Amino acid sequence: MSPADWLVFAGFWVIFVTSPGPNAVNCIQNGMSHGFLRALWGVAAILTQAALFLGLSALGITALLTKAPALFLAAKVAGAAVLIWLGLRGWRRAAQPLAAEPSERGRIYGRAFAVATINPKSVAGYLAAFSQFVAPDVPIGQQMWVIVPTALSITAASYASYTALGAWIGQAALGAVANRVVRRILAACFIFYGLALGATIFV
Repeated sequence: MSPADWLVFAGFWVIFVTSPGPNAVNCIQNGMSHGFLRALWGVAAILTQAALFLGLSALGITALLTKAPALFLAAKVAGAAVLIWLGLRGWRRAAQPLAAEPSERGRIYGRAFAVATINPKSVAGYLAAFSQFVAPDVPIGQQMWVIVPTALSITAASYASYTALGAWIGQAALGAVANRVVRRILAACFIFYGLALGATIFV
């Protein structure tokens, strides 16, 4: 990958991971609920999912998934249902004190990994990256030495920033009403993403 191609890829990846989506909303929620350092387990989960999808994309499995309509449809239905469920649960819990939220590292990691994996933007983004930026005449292993560190570094910086934003909101001494409003807005985002994903099933 030439320096010019790398700049184009890096620019694409910045837009890909910084555009608000379920991962960003989850990072903000984690930061609010658990504080910055503990919430970084969620960022670690997103990086795990990113590394996994990069590897699968290199092997062509994600491209194969889009060619298996029944499997892809089932994944979409499951993803939409989980996002809506997370949103409804978050809306219901918005009035509870933040301290009541579970803060086990494994729970934070598992939820973030699940949200990242069912995120419809993930499959589309990784397929776009590999269809547009991978040169067919160069061994894929050589290109991965450039693609993977670039993608993971940008991903880490983006979602750590969203987590820091959530931690700042959590420490901003919001009143009970304002705190509930913010948390319900984040919950509504999950519901919106779930409904939007569900709508694509019928397109």
